[in-house]
Amino acid sequence: MPGHRTRWSTAAILTTTATVAAALTLTSCSDEDTPSSVASRAASAFASATAEAGRKLDDIKGGVDAKDAVRLGSPTTDSDGRTTAEVTVENTTDSTKSFAVQVNFRNENGDLLDAAVVTVSDVAAGRTGKGTARSTHDLSGTVKAEVARALRY
Repeated sequence: MPGHRTRWSTAAILTTTATVAAALTLTSCSDEDTPSSVASRAASAFASATAEAGRKLDDIKGGVDAKDAVRLGSPTTDSDGRTTAEVTVENTTDSTKSFAVQVNFRNENGDLLDAAVVTVSDVAAGRTGKGTARSTHDLSGTVKAEVARALRY
């Protein structure tokens, strides 16, 4: 088997994001909290989650840009209150490939709410594969999903 394939699951990104959120919660209990300082820390936490997702994709060796091969379904809310979006990838090559897709969830103003990385493994040549991006926490309001990055490997 040529090269090393690193596969990152949504769980790895979710765990990292949950850890950042927990740290934010634990450190947000001072007497000097203002709405702007709390908002700033929240923005930093989500920026960290997005950076972690990017690092996971950067670790994939031999991946090629496949953003044009990815379609997202409309975001919905699952029974646990999390936002989900179906991810469909199309393998236009002549051999079996896997895909790693970073999905960003944004509000109606375009502000980043959350990020998830979905791996769709072993998609046969000329076929499509499906996965589901799931937010790490409950998202409120109108949520839009976008493909931030996608790699085929």
